[in-house]
Amino acid sequence: MTNVLDYLTDTVERYPDKTAFADEETALSFRDLKNAIDSVGSALLHKGVTKEPILVYMNKSAKEIAAFMGVIAAGCFYVPIDSEMPAMRILKIIDNCNARICIVDSHTKELTKDLGFEGDILEYDSISTQGSDDEALRAAREEALDIDPIYIVFTSGSTGVPKGVAACHRSVIDYIEQLSEVLEVDENTVFGNQAPLYFDACLKELYPTIKFGATTYLIPKELFSLPLKLVEYLNEKKINTICWVVSALTIISAFRTFRKLVPQYLKVVAFGSEVFAIKQFNAWREACPNTKFINLYGPTEATGMSCYYRADRKFEEGEAIPIGRPFKNTQVLLLKDDGTLAGKGEEGEIYLRGTCVTLGYYNDPERTAGSFVQNPLQKSYADIVYRTGDMARYDDDGNLIFVSRRDNQIKHMGHRIELGEIEAAVSQLDGISLTGCIYDERKEKIVLYYTGEISDADVINGLKGLLPRYMLPNKVFRLEEMLFTPNGKIDRKSLKQKYISENE
Repeated sequence: MTNVLDYLTDTVERYPDKTAFADEETALSFRDLKNAIDSVGSALLHKGVTKEPILVYMNKSAKEIAAFMGVIAAGCFYVPIDSEMPAMRILKIIDNCNARICIVDSHTKELTKDLGFEGDILEYDSISTQGSDDEALRAAREEALDIDPIYIVFTSGSTGVPKGVAACHRSVIDYIEQLSEVLEVDENTVFGNQAPLYFDACLKELYPTIKFGATTYLIPKELFSLPLKLVEYLNEKKINTICWVVSALTIISAFRTFRKLVPQYLKVVAFGSEVFAIKQFNAWREACPNTKFINLYGPTEATGMSCYYRADRKFEEGEAIPIGRPFKNTQVLLLKDDGTLAGKGEEGEIYLRGTCVTLGYYNDPERTAGSFVQNPLQKSYADIVYRTGDMARYDDDGNLIFVSRRDNQIKHMGHRIELGEIEAAVSQLDGISLTGCIYDERKEKIVLYYTGEISDADVINGLKGLLPRYMLPNKVFRLEEMLFTPNGKIDRKSLKQKYISENE
């Protein structure tokens, strides 16, 4: 297999009328999906595009997924943007990609014009119904290689300039093959998608769906602030598999939703991108005793997730849920600062090796060279690995334990401190829902934000029995609502900006 759309060829024959992707307005069967893909691909080929980026600026929908795959059918690679993004970020993405074509929907058409996009603007509803040019599509497929890009998704850059991660078909295919085995996906799987479609996190639902003939429901974003209605939605759609960021899961468990209603159909809960507070994880296990819980780890630069751990037991407070072991055909190099491999119990930085490693940052050779590096342990031939910036160690069973981000370590009062360790301690306190910890380098203060039914004073008093004095927060603020990134993770960057702006 050399192209992700090869998955669809067999599936559409087996399940032509089965729902593939559905939102609140549209449900696409696999036949509908295939027809739309072929039509979009044909329309693009008639525009003369070839192996180039195509912007897809649409609201989150089943149609947007069809647009992505239509771009792939034309032998090109899609670049998702969204109206949730700040205009300045969208402009930087447009400038980086220099795309000639942007696919829009009725909601984003005028927004695209307002951005000053100078290329061709194609409306999805028009190009998805024009019909298929089978000869042109076949020719495009014959010219395609599995090392051709499939998408560019943009992550936040530390300098404020977004980085466009380009992944190829081979990376995505290998990822989907391994992930599907771990999640035990089959034709009976019903996914409930949480992640925005402009992040790589949605890969976990999109491509296994077309591989197996599964079904994916795009859960309305507003439900993630209404935990009871969110569980009602899971039950109504009989969703049995979810792959969510930890914050989305915590919204349900921390607000005592399980006292009123529990998910009835969940077989698999995969989580990642954040550390799962043990109290909240155990609440999920108790509410869903027959559900399999899987901790996933991996960066966008390594095609999504690279490691997994089946969390099949209760964890005690103070323990960390491992990130486990790498997928097949992926290798973890855990390197100490001196460039040697870390032994059991020793801390090191995770380097990832294998087909998971993406093509680098699009039109950004300098930052690519800084993160996609020659394997430090092998100098005889080109062997590019991705340097994650994530610190970890091995436990006694050989599982990886995530420690922190390099950039989340601080030096305070002469001590090296992991901000995540402070957050983990706060999460143990009764009455805490969500927590985010930042550091003010200017005034050398540890600052804690939290949501919950507990006072600032009680937080500090409770932490005195859990943390050494030098790790205690200098400032504590209770929020009515936590700040989240578009992907649903706790937005520590915005918390820091909030603190600085309010304490100038």
